[in-house]
Amino acid sequence: MAMKLYVGGLAYSVTDQELNDLFAAEGKVVSAVVIKDKFSGQSKGFGFVEMEELKDGQNAIKNLNGKELSGRAIMVNQARPQEDRRPGGGRPHGGGGPRRTY
Repeated sequence: MAMKLYVGGLAYSVTDQELNDLFAAEGKVVSAVVIKDKFSGQSKGFGFVEMEELKDGQNAIKNLNGKELSGRAIMVNQARPQEDRRPGGGRPHGGGGPRRTY
């Protein structure tokens, strides 16, 4: 069973490949992605790594949390499920104020 990890505190210069290489020492990496701003292309300072095996993900958390990468201590946690990003805070039909009835 795969495990998705959140990696925070990344230096803006860290690439997907560097992230992949760091985590590959802990087991099989399915994917490693540094999240970037869609307009500027600048790193947002965090990313996600998916490990093929649950035990590899747990080892990565234990061994890499607090480790230095490109001069910064990184934070490694199990990723939380993605929240609903619909307009209106996830409420159907956009949410908004009170409904008017005439």
